[in-house]
Amino acid sequence: MPSVSVKLYSLIYKFILKRQLQTLTQNPNNQFGVVSRADESVAPANPSFHEGVATKDIHIDPLTSLSLRIFLPEAVLTGSKGLSLNPNHGDGVYGGYSPELGSNLRKLPVVLQFHGGGFVTGSGVSVANDLFCRRVAKACDAIVVAVGYRLAPESKYPAAFEDGVEALNWLAKQSNLAECRVSGRVGLNRRLIVDGFGSEMIEPWIAGHADLSRCVLLGSSSGSNIANYVTQKAVEAGNHLDPIRVVAQVLLYPFVIGNTATKSEIKLANSYLYDRSMAVLAWKLFLPNDQFNLDHPAANPLMAKIPLRQMPPTLTIVAEHDFMRDRAIAYSQELRKVNVDAPVYDYKDAIHEFATFEMFLKTPKAQACVEDIAIWVKKYISVRGLEFSY
Repeated sequence: MPSVSVKLYSLIYKFILKRQLQTLTQNPNNQFGVVSRADESVAPANPSFHEGVATKDIHIDPLTSLSLRIFLPEAVLTGSKGLSLNPNHGDGVYGGYSPELGSNLRKLPVVLQFHGGGFVTGSGVSVANDLFCRRVAKACDAIVVAVGYRLAPESKYPAAFEDGVEALNWLAKQSNLAECRVSGRVGLNRRLIVDGFGSEMIEPWIAGHADLSRCVLLGSSSGSNIANYVTQKAVEAGNHLDPIRVVAQVLLYPFVIGNTATKSEIKLANSYLYDRSMAVLAWKLFLPNDQFNLDHPAANPLMAKIPLRQMPPTLTIVAEHDFMRDRAIAYSQELRKVNVDAPVYDYKDAIHEFATFEMFLKTPKAQACVEDIAIWVKKYISVRGLEFSY
């Protein structure tokens, strides 16, 4: 069973969140269309390497305020030439690490990450998500890009899903812009390599170090639903997303549900942190009124129309005391039926968000989960001949 402290914190959190969800359900938008949320601890970006990882925030769509936080592990410095750690390098547009495009720079795989929060809370730059992504970046030896997608009820389905697709398309565009920059086919100069708004600007960390032929999608809770949707769109797009190749996805305790309750949804209906009644409230806030249905493909992955045999290897992580576990396992089983590598890691005495929630991040189970993810993911992102370099 979970510890006493986990049980106590879960009860307090459930009380606060359920009140918030009920309030939003009764009055989802005020006259200005702005929702009041509880303050969330935010981790500032640091473009200089701190504890092995540098971070920066960029906005890629001024209309939707879609933002990304990039986590660059210090491993990029190994064997790279033509780099600068001078904060005043070049134009001095931003401090910290600044690679010279076109130089012999080390390339790393990319993990596109989506935070949880039931589509109504959470942030890509929260303290909890920042720490989790740092761990993933170091453990997987990969660049992590956390997506700050739009939240409900201000932005209902499919807004968050569209933001995920836009983030993936932005990565593809970055690779193409970098190729043009290096080959000299466009007259870009260093002044265009900046942080800020503008999908046509080169992001040097991505352009210099991202190997988008080794791309992994990772989501926790509701972020898993987004990750799975974006993966489906990537499969449908095929070569149109070149040079991106989604080689694997990781779904941490997916935020799934359905009209017909599973055994775990009955047995664990009042489970820790997030119970079934709270999940239903969240789905009411996320799905438009005319589309509300717990068997909506966004809520129930078993209702997806895409041929599952085309999906990439998929690691699913579930918790023993999470009411959503059975449906997540069932989706994994369907993938295995069509010969997709789709293991399930079942963590005992664990609850929903056990590896990504701020209070639980320092627990051995949370740290072990990231290590388990890294070991599995490296089968698909390691360069040939270095599969067992971890």
